[in-house]
Amino acid sequence: MWLPVLFLIIGISLGLLTNIQIPDAYTDYLSIAVLAAFDTLLGGIRAHLEEKFDDTVFITGFFFNVSLAAFLAFLGVQLGVDLYLAAVFAFGIRLFQNLAIIRRQIIDQKLLVKFIKK
Repeated sequence: MWLPVLFLIIGISLGLLTNIQIPDAYTDYLSIAVLAAFDTLLGGIRAHLEEKFDDTVFITGFFFNVSLAAFLAFLGVQLGVDLYLAAVFAFGIRLFQNLAIIRRQIIDQKLLVKFIKK
């Protein structure tokens, strides 16, 4: 659980402490990369709650998802098709699914704790 939180803190810190301007031509790539990163982060949190977290799977999944999303955006630009929308759709669905599962896990754990206390 500490690894996703650590990388989230590092990423937010780097974003706030640097004054990097992203050219307009790369905004599609950045949006896809951020979605892929959030998808991986929520997947890591979900895996931790399900007690199936693996550092190797998390790191490789992060880089694979970001690379695949960037490649889809690049291919879409080369073909003149908004192919990045497919990645936005897929990552968006996964984000909401992971959030729903995380919410259920947390609610179940809290209800279980309350039930055990009684």
